[in-house]
Amino acid sequence: MSSGYGFGDLPESIEDEEALEELLSRPPQWLCDKLGSLEGDIAVLGVGGKVGPTLARMAKRAVPDKKVFGVARFSDQEVRDRLDSWGVETVACDLLDRAAVAELPKAANVIYMAGKKFGTDDDPSFAWAMNTHVPATVAEAFRESRIVAFSTLCVYPFAPVAEGGFSEEVEPGPTGDYATSCVGRERMFSYFSRKYDTPGRLARLNYAIDMRYGVLHDIAGWVRDGKPIPIGTGYASVIWQGDAVAQILGALAHTTVPTSPLNVGGPEHMSVVMAARAFGERFGKEPVFEGEVQPDGWYNNTLAAQRLFGYPSVPLAVMIDWVADWMLRDMPSHDKPTHYEERRGAF
Repeated sequence: MSSGYGFGDLPESIEDEEALEELLSRPPQWLCDKLGSLEGDIAVLGVGGKVGPTLARMAKRAVPDKKVFGVARFSDQEVRDRLDSWGVETVACDLLDRAAVAELPKAANVIYMAGKKFGTDDDPSFAWAMNTHVPATVAEAFRESRIVAFSTLCVYPFAPVAEGGFSEEVEPGPTGDYATSCVGRERMFSYFSRKYDTPGRLARLNYAIDMRYGVLHDIAGWVRDGKPIPIGTGYASVIWQGDAVAQILGALAHTTVPTSPLNVGGPEHMSVVMAARAFGERFGKEPVFEGEVQPDGWYNNTLAAQRLFGYPSVPLAVMIDWVADWMLRDMPSHDKPTHYEERRGAF
């Protein structure tokens, strides 16, 4: 399936944040075709996070004739202003407020992105409210819509590295409050999907790559700063954020009743040691490693998504080059580590 542009069309360097935002939100032709074939507008609930603006902008660029609603509390006015400038119709709403959710525009197509991860251990009750109570509220309010809900690879138990990662048929086996509450999120959408015949998908996202954060950003920062790189989690499935959001938006055209999971990530598991050495070559520094690679971890495979959407448009080697170049030029960072190396489920 065509990505809409070939590897040869990708830039060698991403000039600045404006160029980055444009590239991240560039829709492939196959997505334009899939979203164009769907009836109704699109609502993105929880649009204010790191990935939300990219996804909402890509949706609007893919189907400019459709309304795209971006829903969040919008504690950061700059995020709302950017979305407005891109043609996304922003709606301020606290998704914990059931009455406010009931008043939201009832778009036929919903991407659900709200949730709580980091800081979960500080206040587990808030994480559970966001990750289980809000999904139940949304699933009832939008029972007549298609709903594609963000989930996480952390819902799986640890998989043996040598076996290529778990498929969607493997039952969840979460560790820690965050992952367990994310299974709760999935169960809420599943319950109401069965109750109301609501079509949906549960997008179990691996690690999306943006120049300003992500697993590659974490590893590159450790190498640059001469800090020990933990290698207990020796591999990670990374995918260009633009490819990830295209697949998640594309899942609106591949919903099921009842809703069902879909792993979203790279086609290969990237070696942390390999990536660190690649950054070391670019930075002129020898990586320092800490610990030993363990035989298992949070690993899943993305064969089902590859059958639907083909290979990602940005290969791993290009992502490594882009991140190295970005950091060598001391470009902006979100300063938000992924904690991909965490093995106890404590976030």
